[in-house]
Amino acid sequence: MSGKTKIGAGRNEKADAAGGRVGTYTTRQGEAVLDYLRTKAGEHVTAAEIAEHFRERGTPIGRATVYRRLERLVSEGKAAKYSVEGTDGACFEFLDCRDRAGKHFHLKCEECGKLVHTDGGLLPSAVGEILREYGFAVDVAKTVLYGKCGDCVNSARRQSVEK
Repeated sequence: MSGKTKIGAGRNEKADAAGGRVGTYTTRQGEAVLDYLRTKAGEHVTAAEIAEHFRERGTPIGRATVYRRLERLVSEGKAAKYSVEGTDGACFEFLDCRDRAGKHFHLKCEECGKLVHTDGGLLPSAVGEILREYGFAVDVAKTVLYGKCGDCVNSARRQSVEK
C-alpha cells in the first residue's frame, strides 16, 4: 500500500449495568470522522466534504460510511444536523458540551451561500418574545435566517460606488 494507511474496523465490548457484555461497534473510521469534525468545531461540513478530506489524505472513507457515522453522532448528541434550503445535502457541526443545548442561530447568505452561526445579539430575546407574545416555541436548531453576509453587502456597496 505505498505510503497509504487504511483505516479499518475494530470491536469494542462494554459491560452493561448487570455485568453482561454489550457489543457496540466503534470503528477507526468512525473515530476518524469524529476527530475530523472536532477540528472543524464551529464550522458546518457535509458528508461529501469529509469523505473528500480523507480521500485527499490517502485514507479514503466511503461517503455512506461517513454519513452513517454522522447520523450516529447526531443521535448521541455529539453533532448537529442542519438541512438548509439551496444546499446539496445536510450540513453537520460538532457540538462540544457547551453547545449541546443548541442555542445558536444560523444565518444563510443568499448571495454567496455562506452559513454563519451566532449565539448573541437580539435573537435570543426575540425568541423569548415570540414565546411570550404568541405561545410559540422556536426550535433554534432548525431556524435559519436568510439575507446577505457582510462581505456580500460590502461588495454590493463597492460596486454601486464604482458605477
